[in-house]
Amino acid sequence: MSRQLLVRAGLFRSNAPDSNELGGEEFKLPKMASLIIVIVYNIILQLSFFILIPSSSKYAEYLGGNATFSGIVIGIPTLFGGIALIPLTKYDRGKYTMALHIGCFTGILGQIAYAIAYRANFLYLILIGRCLTGVSLSGFMYCKRYCTDPLIVGIRRRTTLSSWLVIGQALGMTLGPFIGGLLYNVGFRSAIFNGYTSPGWIMACCYMFFWLIIARYFEDVPTTEMSLELHEITAPAISDEDGKQIGPTLLPPAAQTTRSSFPLEESFTAHLSLITRPQWGVIICMCWFSMLCFFILGSWEANLPVFGAATSTLNWSPFAAGNFIALGGITAFPFFLASMLFARRIQDRHLLAFGTGLGLCGLFIFISLLATRKVMYGSLFACWWPIALGFNLATTVTLSLLSKQLPSNWNRHASMAIQYSNYVGRISGAIWGGSGVAVGMVNFVGLEIGLVGIGGVLCMTLWRNLKTKAG
Repeated sequence: MSRQLLVRAGLFRSNAPDSNELGGEEFKLPKMASLIIVIVYNIILQLSFFILIPSSSKYAEYLGGNATFSGIVIGIPTLFGGIALIPLTKYDRGKYTMALHIGCFTGILGQIAYAIAYRANFLYLILIGRCLTGVSLSGFMYCKRYCTDPLIVGIRRRTTLSSWLVIGQALGMTLGPFIGGLLYNVGFRSAIFNGYTSPGWIMACCYMFFWLIIARYFEDVPTTEMSLELHEITAPAISDEDGKQIGPTLLPPAAQTTRSSFPLEESFTAHLSLITRPQWGVIICMCWFSMLCFFILGSWEANLPVFGAATSTLNWSPFAAGNFIALGGITAFPFFLASMLFARRIQDRHLLAFGTGLGLCGLFIFISLLATRKVMYGSLFACWWPIALGFNLATTVTLSLLSKQLPSNWNRHASMAIQYSNYVGRISGAIWGGSGVAVGMVNFVGLEIGLVGIGGVLCMTLWRNLKTKAG
C-alpha cells in the first residue's frame, strides 16, 4: 500500500507494463538515494531561511537595528544566492556535487557568524552571516534544476518532483518559524546559546551532518553532450466536458535530447532566434509568477511578526508570530500532498490559475479587514491560509511548465531565470514586509493585488500557449 502511494507520488518507478510501454523516457527518474538527498537538502535550505524569522526583528533591535534592518536580514541571502550562481553555473559543467559541497560549507560559516554576533555585540555580523548563508541558498536553483533535468527526469515526472520541492517549502515555512519561536521562548540563558543564537548553532550542526551524507551517498548525473531541436508536438485527441472529442492540438515546440559534436553554449546561441514570440511570452509569464509568488510570501512572512506586535488586538511575541506562520503551513500541508499525488492528472496552467486565484482571495479578505478595522486572530488567519496555500501551489509549476516548453539543454538557463525571479521576489518582498507597518498596511496589500492583476493579464493572454503535458 505504501509503495503504491510512493509510486503515485513519483518517488518510485512503477513495475506495471504500461509504465514502460507508454513512453518510458517520459516517466524516468533519477537514482533514489540522490533524489532523496536533493529533496532533503531543499528542506534544510528552507529551514535555514525561515527559522530566524520570528526572532530576527528582536535580535536586530537588541544589537541596535530596526524592523527594516530585520527585513534586510531576512531578504539579503537571496541577493548573495543570485550573485553566487554566476560563478557556480560557470564551473559546474551541468553537475551538482560541487554546488552541494559549497552550499554546505558556506551554510555552516554563515550560521556560525549569525550566532556569534550576539557575543561580539556587532550588528553587521548578522548581515555577514546571512550573506554567507545566501551563497548556500544558491542550492534552491540546483534542486529545481535537478528535478527538471531532462537527462534524469522524464517530462511527465517534472511537476510531480517539483511538488516535492514545494512540500519541502511548506515544511520549512511550518517548522522553521515554529522552531525559531520555540527557541526564543525557551531562551537558554547563555551568552553563546540563547533564544537569538540557538537557530544558528542548530542549523550549522544540520549542515555538518548532511554534508557527510552528501559525500557518502550522492551520485551525480552522467556526463553527456546535448544539443537541441525545436519541433512541434501534436497532442492526442481529448474530450471536453460534454464528452465531445476535440481534434489534435498543436503544442508549443518542446525539447528533444540528441547527440552533438559542438558545444552546448554554441548550440544555445545558434538556436536562440528559433524561440517563437508565444514562447517568449511564456518565459516572461513564468518568471513574473515566480517573482510574484515569492514576493507575496516573503513579504507576509517578514511582516506578520512586525504587524502582530504593532496591533493592539494581537500584541504578538516572536513565539506567537512563529506559531501563527507555522499554523498556515500545517493546515495547508494536506493540500500540498494532494496536489503532488494528482499532479499527473492536472495541467500546470490550471494549478497556476487556481493557486493564484486562491491567494488573491486572501489578499482581498485582508484589505476588507483593514477597512473595517476588525483584525483578530481568526480573521487574520482566514487571510494568511489562502495566501500561504495558493501562492505556494502556484510556485509548483513555474519551472516544470517552462522546462516542458523549451529545448532540453536550455534547462540550465530556464532554471536560472526562474531562480533569479525567485530571488528578486524574496529580497524585495522581505524588505517590503519589514516596512509594511511604516508605509501603511493598505498600501502594503494594495501593491500586491496590483502585481497579481498584472499576472492575471499575462495568464489570460497566453492561456492557450501555457498548455503542456500533465505530470
